[in-house]
Amino acid sequence: MSDPVVEKIQRHPKYQELRARRTPLGAVLTILMLAVYFGYIGLIAFDKAFLAKPIGAGVTSLGVPIGMGVILFTIAITVYYVRVANNKFDALTEQIMKDVAP
Repeated sequence: MSDPVVEKIQRHPKYQELRARRTPLGAVLTILMLAVYFGYIGLIAFDKAFLAKPIGAGVTSLGVPIGMGVILFTIAITVYYVRVANNKFDALTEQIMKDVAP
């Protein structure tokens, strides 16, 4: 069974625009996140000595701020995606729903 409203939405030009804008952004952010995460895991696996270097005269090693950087990067790209979604994608979705609503 196919819903006529769903078919109408899928044929709508604004929906095509929404998909064309949202999909590449999601792919780029996913690739960036995977690169950062697996880069950090790769450092843990293959260069423990680098991550174990102390910072200054303290006991904190270089791995701690790098790990915090991974966490902050994740938060930053999430905030970026939410802002783009709220400012652009939601407006397109609202326009589509206005045009398609019975």
